[in-house]
Amino acid sequence: MISEHKGTAQLTTAMMLSGTLGVFVVESGASPFDVVFFRVLFGALALGGYVVARGWLRDHGFTPRTLGLAVLGGVFIVFNWVLLFQSYENTSISVATVVYHTQPFYVVLLGALLFRERLTAARVGWIAVAFAGLILVSGVTPADFTGGGAYLTGIGQALLAALLYGLSTLVTKRITGVRPHLIALVQVLVGIPLLLPFADFGAMAGTGWDWGWLIGLGLIHTGVMYVLMYAAYAQLPTAKIAVLAFVYPAVAMLTDWAVYGHHIGLVQALGVPLIVTASLKVTLARPRAAAPAPRTAAHEPEAASRTATPAACEA
Repeated sequence: MISEHKGTAQLTTAMMLSGTLGVFVVESGASPFDVVFFRVLFGALALGGYVVARGWLRDHGFTPRTLGLAVLGGVFIVFNWVLLFQSYENTSISVATVVYHTQPFYVVLLGALLFRERLTAARVGWIAVAFAGLILVSGVTPADFTGGGAYLTGIGQALLAALLYGLSTLVTKRITGVRPHLIALVQVLVGIPLLLPFADFGAMAGTGWDWGWLIGLGLIHTGVMYVLMYAAYAQLPTAKIAVLAFVYPAVAMLTDWAVYGHHIGLVQALGVPLIVTASLKVTLARPRAAAPAPRTAAHEPEAASRTATPAACEA
């Protein structure tokens, strides 16, 4: 029980940190590609230092196959971040975050499409409910489709980011025998050469205090946040993890209102409980025999990694 309380505090803290990510992105003043490049750079330093300090590199557990899967998952994660941060610019942190939180439904749909995982009628129904909520939250009107514009583009970017996160989750679920910290380290390391051609170092020269926001994204929102999440996952049952994941969008909406004065309208707000309820139903709807036992710290090295958001997280 003490272990579960500790895990609850750790995951709640991690999700609260994740909810402030949008402010760090916007305040940095950098382009989405620059933001993600420096996030993975500083994040790799933070995670790498932690992994080395724990002595986990010696028996890393990677095989050529699992290393390749981690790299592929890293490609999806990196571009998922780029699209999400672009969506912040075109919509708002609140709208982009809630739309992005449709990730669990993509995991289910992609699993059924690519790996023939069972898709029940109940899950299909809840996914339909979620996307009805998505339509409400997005606030898109017929005029947006006829006139185009940045807002509709931003909604599409958030949806595509969620799709890439879903792909990363499916890939990472197939990695066993490797600590999630090591998988996350590989994924951020992949982003350095991947985004190097897109990074505009000239635009970053002399940005002064803006560097503090970028360093924070790497050290806090990648290093500290991931360590807290993975420690919590080892101590909590799936049901509690699924519920606490919604601290992330709640804090994101609160900070967007407190810092920038952005808030979703009444009609948009009606869609939020639809997405939340459907997400919990889809995430927790498992056959009784297949329900996993709560993970413990002893299981952590063998457990499949949960990628950045956090999905669910995560961002």
